[in-house]
Amino acid sequence: MATTPPALPATACSAVSRALDEPFAGSAATATTWLCLEQPGPWGRDALAQSHLDTGLAAELAARARGTGVRVVLIRRPGRHPDRHRPAPRHVYLAHTTPGRAFLRRDVFADAKHLLDLDFAAAGAGVVGGFGQPVTWPLLLVCTNGRRDLCCAVRGRPVADDLAATHGEAVWECTHIGGHRFAPTGLLLPTGYTYGDLDTTRARALLADGAVVTDRCRGRSTWVPAGQAAELAVRELTNTVHPDVLRVRDPEPDDDGNWRVGVWHVDGRGWRVTVAECPATGPARPASCGATPGPVAGYRVLRID
Repeated sequence: MATTPPALPATACSAVSRALDEPFAGSAATATTWLCLEQPGPWGRDALAQSHLDTGLAAELAARARGTGVRVVLIRRPGRHPDRHRPAPRHVYLAHTTPGRAFLRRDVFADAKHLLDLDFAAAGAGVVGGFGQPVTWPLLLVCTNGRRDLCCAVRGRPVADDLAATHGEAVWECTHIGGHRFAPTGLLLPTGYTYGDLDTTRARALLADGAVVTDRCRGRSTWVPAGQAAELAVRELTNTVHPDVLRVRDPEPDDDGNWRVGVWHVDGRGWRVTVAECPATGPARPASCGATPGPVAGYRVLRID
């Protein structure tokens, strides 16, 4: 059964975004690799620094990840998640998202400080480095970080709870992955495709067959925003659903102030996609709950050659 999103005030960022029919494509966070660390208990607005994770370790993880393509998120089991303030094994997942080289691996650490042994630069480049064991099923992270944005908690937690009842450790709550206004937001690993306006039915389909669904897809985190929009447009044009058959070149500016993005298929086909970065139309809106309303840019595909 699909989860019915709880009611939110009309001023909530996700409610405003739905009312304005904002485009989803090109709004995913950019990361080639995701490091997902289990941390139960409460999460603050800056969850890595404002949780029960050792603050020195949190700062060091953030510093080592900077500039490597690795993004660190905290995860916890859906439902009640008290932190009992005593040592307990922590699940850690490492996912690299580059097509054709994507992987998902899992380890369990008695002490999260062992993560400092990870070579972040190598992980960002897709080098396993002996980390953990391979995971053969997809992992779905649902953002529920209510201290960062109310919409993520109110809309995301019911979805995560429903899925966990049937999918077990394939589904976790997670901290901020960007795009609060598209809540509930979910990140599918190892591909890195990010989805908005998620419900239980759509999430189960994503976990079931591994096909890329372009409906309300925000993009693959491997690519920068213009590349995300271009790749999804080619998928829609060609009805391409396999996650690992398309590649995206770095966008290049053209004479009109737009982006030219090369997208090619492993079978040899290629497309040149022109993408415009557009200021939002309509009234100013908050990028997240509590933020000052303002313009929100989006991406629009102008042409595919």
